[in-house]
Amino acid sequence: MLSWWLPGRETSDYDGIICDGAVRSGKTLCMSVSFAAWAMSCTDGGSFAICGKTIRSVKRNVALPLLSILRELGFEVREKLSSNIFFVSAQGRTNTFYLFGGRDESSASLIQGMTLWGVLFDEAALMPRSFVEQALARCSKEKAKVWFNCNPEYPQHWFYREWIKKTREKNVYYLHFLMEDNPSLSPKVLRRYKKLYSGSFYDRFVLGKWCATDGLVYPFMSDESMVCDTPEGEAEEYVVSCDYGTVNPASFGLWGLFDGTWYRLKEYYYSSRREGSSRTDEEHYIGLRQLIGDRKVKRVIVDPSAASFIEVIRRHGEYSVVPAVNNVRDGIRKTFTALKEGRVRICRGCNDSLTEFGLYRWDSSGRDLPVKENDHAMDDIRYFVSSLADDEDGVVAFAVM
Repeated sequence: MLSWWLPGRETSDYDGIICDGAVRSGKTLCMSVSFAAWAMSCTDGGSFAICGKTIRSVKRNVALPLLSILRELGFEVREKLSSNIFFVSAQGRTNTFYLFGGRDESSASLIQGMTLWGVLFDEAALMPRSFVEQALARCSKEKAKVWFNCNPEYPQHWFYREWIKKTREKNVYYLHFLMEDNPSLSPKVLRRYKKLYSGSFYDRFVLGKWCATDGLVYPFMSDESMVCDTPEGEAEEYVVSCDYGTVNPASFGLWGLFDGTWYRLKEYYYSSRREGSSRTDEEHYIGLRQLIGDRKVKRVIVDPSAASFIEVIRRHGEYSVVPAVNNVRDGIRKTFTALKEGRVRICRGCNDSLTEFGLYRWDSSGRDLPVKENDHAMDDIRYFVSSLADDEDGVVAFAVM
């Protein structure tokens, strides 16, 4: 990866490179260093883009480590990370690097109108196709090259079909990474990572395969050891997550932070079908208050589609309410990791969420989404993990590796 672009190499005529495979295999670090070295060798006064799923993630995962390494290697670096730009100089040349977040379809407009010598996509499979294609359209210089790295997703994913399966047609160089390719991982760390995942997540994140999901979403939650007693005493912080429903069940979870671990302490779960009658927004609000009791809750995270319930909470003025981050696949990945590593625990007595863990399954159609059944507590748990991982205040980070 570091040298494929060097003049005289048989790989230098490729228009780009794709590196996929296991997590923690060194793809991002090697690619970012190689990208910067190539950029500095090919032009002076050029513009380049480094793209991640969000600005925060591209700064954390790419820009900050890269700038540190470039300084150690003797490059002069001037950064304006608050403006999402940095400048690199060496041997009389200076180039500009712009940082972009490709979070959703609207992100494509951010990069329109630029002329780029090259672009690096970190975790390309997590970005919308429209953003990636808009960025590629900006690479109009004759010697421009494109750089992609990603962890595998499902076989029907657009990036797999349009790029991984068409590397010859696209004239891109393809490298596949395994965890063992990262010399900084000790045998002990390798064993720990391999124990962390199971099922399709193991195949994707450890073996680096583009494979379909099947079976239970969280199969390890059937193990009795994954359920714990409720911690004693007061938590350092309390948060509530809500999946709101009137015809469908409503599921609210009370979370407490103890020594760096979040515990689902109690829950409110109301199914109109099971109980034989539905509840109004105000009645669900009473249930929320009973769940919280006299605890000081920092925020209530609510399904973003539940506008009427969010308005009820705001109108009462007792709790700070925020709409949840609602990306299903990304949220499941983060929740899977947080549960497996023990950073999120489920306490005994949360019987409805424990029941759903045993029923929540992947859709067998190959869409890489769960079946929309038995998912209400699963959604409120996913909202909790995703929203805290995405929290600008940095309350806690559940980052997928």
